[in-house]
Amino acid sequence: MIAIVDYGMGNVRSLLNAFEYLGQDVVITENAAELEASERIVLPGVGAFGDAMAAIRERGLDHVLTRQALVLKKPMLGICLGMQLFAKRSIEHGNHEGLGWIDADIQRLQVVRPLKVPHVGWNELHFPENDWLFQGIRPAEANFYFVHSFHMICHNTDDLLATTDYGSPVTAVVRSGNLVATQFHPEKSQDNGLKMLKNWVNWKP
Repeated sequence: MIAIVDYGMGNVRSLLNAFEYLGQDVVITENAAELEASERIVLPGVGAFGDAMAAIRERGLDHVLTRQALVLKKPMLGICLGMQLFAKRSIEHGNHEGLGWIDADIQRLQVVRPLKVPHVGWNELHFPENDWLFQGIRPAEANFYFVHSFHMICHNTDDLLATTDYGSPVTAVVRSGNLVATQFHPEKSQDNGLKMLKNWVNWKP
């Protein structure tokens, strides 16, 4: 079973539909017992970093999720803000501590005209060839849907798996052990997004 974490700030219905389309047994939950019983966990997110961490802590999910990720080492997928929450800290509207699973900081996108913040829309992904996460995705057609104003700065370059260009290289995918996270929305990225989700479902770290 795949558990999609519901802490009040995620596009959970679109993710549910995507995984059900792939034939997966999936539940939307904030229940610790259901998270414990799951085989895989997805942490989505839309909104501000500090508000998201407050919502997670209010529900007692920070400790539950950290146990699943770092102790039980279940496959974990972070999406958009969910990816940023994997980091140690963010400067979005102040200084906020994240879950701290990835050695990274979240900083505001710095762009020059005519580019604008937030970065919204389709953009090309640059990824290593023959990597399991991108199986079936052609590099020349690797467009994914982004919506974000802040981005992840990885301090361990081994964690950085794929980038996109938005004035300069921007972290698009990170991976560390059983943790995978995307800045873009695979559930909104049509065929490429579904292929990536299917690859993640089939992955056994």
